[in-house]
Order: sequence, then C-alpha cells, then structure tokens
Amino acid sequence: MHSSSRTYGESAPYAGDVGLTVGELLEMPHLRLRLHSGAAGVDREVTWTHTSDLPEPWQWLAGGELLMTNGMSFPRDAAGQEELIERLAAAGASALAIGERMYCPRLTQRFGQASERNALPVLWIHYPMPFVAISRAVAEASLGEQSRRLMRTARIYDSLRSSVPEEVHHSRIAGVLSKEFGCPVHVCDRRTGVAFYPRDPPVPDDLSAAVRRVDEGRLVAGARAVPVPGSAVEALIADVPTHDMAALLVVRPEHDSLDGVLVQHASTVVAVELSQARLALEHRRRAGAELMAHLLEGRLEPRGARRQLVAEGLPPESAVAIVAGGGSSDRVQELHLALWRRDVPHVLVIRSEIAHALVPNDDSIIAAVADALGRGGHVGASTPLADVRRVPDADREATWALGLARQQDLATARYGQVSATLGLLGGPQDAAAMVRQWLGPLQEHDRAHHSELVRTLETFLACQRSWQGSADALHVHRQTVLYRVHRIEELTGRSLRETSDIAQFWLALRARELLDPGAV
Repeated sequence: MHSSSRTYGESAPYAGDVGLTVGELLEMPHLRLRLHSGAAGVDREVTWTHTSDLPEPWQWLAGGELLMTNGMSFPRDAAGQEELIERLAAAGASALAIGERMYCPRLTQRFGQASERNALPVLWIHYPMPFVAISRAVAEASLGEQSRRLMRTARIYDSLRSSVPEEVHHSRIAGVLSKEFGCPVHVCDRRTGVAFYPRDPPVPDDLSAAVRRVDEGRLVAGARAVPVPGSAVEALIADVPTHDMAALLVVRPEHDSLDGVLVQHASTVVAVELSQARLALEHRRRAGAELMAHLLEGRLEPRGARRQLVAEGLPPESAVAIVAGGGSSDRVQELHLALWRRDVPHVLVIRSEIAHALVPNDDSIIAAVADALGRGGHVGASTPLADVRRVPDADREATWALGLARQQDLATARYGQVSATLGLLGGPQDAAAMVRQWLGPLQEHDRAHHSELVRTLETFLACQRSWQGSADALHVHRQTVLYRVHRIEELTGRSLRETSDIAQFWLALRARELLDPGAV
C-alpha cells in the first residue's frame, strides 16, 4: 500500500512457498510456449489454469490463473484489445495464452503496449498443443499449494468445533477468517453494510458503502469486488448460503489474489455459524415468550419474576411494556431477531399478529421497534413498569397507546402522552366500560350465532347510515342491512336515529379499537 492510503488491519498475508511461475512454464520445452509481450511479468505465479472464449473472461477469474483462449471472442479493434489486457490485469490474471492458427484476430500495437505496461505476459500456444497438457503441468507443479489449501480449509472448518453456539452476540468465525486470510473479514448486513452481529467491531463507513454498492462490483472468486475510494483496498463481498440478509466481506489489497475456493468455504462456515446463532436465538425466544405469557397472566411469584427479568437485562425500574403491530406479518414474527440485531434486551410473545414485550425504557428503542416493523407499523408503550406485578396493567396501557398510534397514524405513542380524539375516555378502564355497555350485547350475539352485528354497525356508521352504501360495502342485500340494524336496536335498546345514541355507538367502536387492535 502506498503511504497515503488508508489501511485496514495489521495481519500479514499468508505466505507459502512460491509456486510455478510464467517464466518456468516458458522454460518447459515440451509445452512449446512462446512469449509475445509482457516480459516484465514472467515472475508472476500461476496458481491454476482457466480456459474461456467468453467475451468478458475476467469476470470468472479469482486471481493467479493462466487464461487460455482460442480467440473466438477476441476483440478485433485496438481499444477492445487494450481493455481486455487492462481488465485481466485488474482481475489478477497471471498471464494470457492464445492458441496459434485458431480464431484470434491480428494483435494490435496497443495490445502489446498494454501488456508491457501492465507486466501481464501474453503467450502463444503452439498448434496443435492441447490446452490440457498445460493444465496438467500447472496442476502437477501445484500439488504443494493444493496441500496447503487443504490444510487452510481444514482450519476454517475446525474453527466451528471451538465456537460456542450459545454465544450469539458476535461472530467468532470472522476473527478466525481474518487471521487465515491475512486481512480484515466482517459478517455484514447485505442491505445496510453494517455488522450483522450486534457486538462485532463496527464496519468502517466506506466499507459499508461498498457493501451497499455490491451490484457495481466485478465478479471475482465467486464474489463481487468493489473498489473503496481513497484507499488501496477493495471489498470482496460473497453471498452467505441460506442467509439472504447476510454477506461475507473480505477487505483485501487491490489486485492481490485471494483463493476463490477458500472464500466459498469461508462463506459456508459463516452460514453454519449463523444457523447456530438462529437456533440459540429461537431457544431464547421461546423461553422469553413463556416468561412474558406468565407475567401477563400474573402466574409468577414477584421475587422470582423480578430475578428472571434482571437476568434478561430488564430490571423493572427501567423497563416498559410495548405492544407492536402493523407492517408485514413476517416482520412481526421476526421482531425478536430485529431486537437482537440492535442488542436490545427483551422478552416477547406474539398473540394474534400483535407483539407484547418488555424492553428498556428508552425512546430510541421504542422508535427502533417501529422501524423494524417497517411501513404501516405502530408501537404503543406503557408508563414505566416499576414493579413486576404491574405487567398486566402496563400491557393494557401499551395496548391503549397502540390504538392511539393507529388512530392518529403515529409510529409510536406512549400512554398518557398522546391526546386522543376520544376526550371522554380517560383510559383503558373507561374504554372497557363503554364497550361493555354499548357493544356487549352485540358481541355476545355475534359469538353465539356467528353473526356480524358489530361489523354491520361499524359499516353503517362509516357509510353515513346509508342502507344501500352499507349493503354494497358488506356485499349483502339492502334488506339484510335493514334487518341487522333493527336487531342492533332491539338488543341494545338504543336507536340509530337518535344523534346521542349514534355518538355513543361511535365512541364505543373507537374504544374497542383502542382496547383490542388485533380485532380490527
């Protein structure tokens, strides 16, 4: 790296015995290879051979290969030939070998100049020398390197044995890979580029930006290589099998070769570690859901319950209850993973697509929950918990606040801090009494007879008491709406022609929404 470049990490690259060079291949008389240009690069090591007649062969190189071609897709113009050399050099190719008397067009002067400038040897393969003879020569000379690769691969997989499955807050494998590759390695969020594990070292901003620009990178070693502006490194970004949201980031010096096979093994090991973490998190989620359910039902002795919450990082003095819903169903179901990614202590249970949880009393955490739910998500939060015996009441407060958040289209709402349009209702107790008084008979009738009187009332008022409008909205006959409205009046003893009764019905329906967001 030049002195003005930013550096990443202090590990020295892996140093093994120097393998077969381009010059040594030229000296093998039975191969009958001849040098066309690029003599300054004959000391380049050849790690493998690759045969291709594709238009952009550099996309399929990992670095260190001798590329052999018949020239079928070789550019005919000088600019195209010059670009071919520049791209191969950037991809880390050791040399380009062209079959004589085949399909290659005339090589231009600019082609030769680019070869010399980049110190990328260009060789002629004597006709009719089979390409496989050159491949065998390289393979036989690379047996020692293959043995070293096997050892390195074994060390990568062996790191799984010493990892601790219960430790889910940081990636141990990333540290092992950093040592093995001699350069920094991170497990990243593919979408944002930040560290995937909550307590891993932060990924520098320029590298996170490179991960977000992964589609702009060139294919290298089965991954994408993205330059990092202002530095002499590039970000090599590989997929992690079975984990679409994660990516393996290897920070390597620009144009340095890196064994593509080892990169793929590394991404597989990272996938296994992530799967282990997911299993451990699922175990914790179930234990947390059981604890939260027992707290909501008041089934735990207060001292023991407090001890369990403290062990989870949730002392009651600094915790609140939240109720969260909306957004996509998948995001609600995976809310525990989003909280883990943000390193937020929590216990959580999901009921009817609504998450009920305890989290630290922090506005930024409540906002992060809403962000995790995505568009259409809402979160209600209670007043401070203070005592484990208050969990059921705090959950009701949070449910009320969620209803207010939905009613006023807010991402978050705290109980007692957001004024409702329902000014006559002071809290959950008043709302529950209103629902019982005005909607109770209708709810009982609906449960007993599988009818839809409450829904009909809601629709009838929303349609400004239009018989035909209500019928169209409910997809029933107008006469059915007439019958249901008369039944509502009979069961409640109220009249939907009286303004005061209409107002009370509307108020009761809004209170029902606030008390039970999952019912609407």
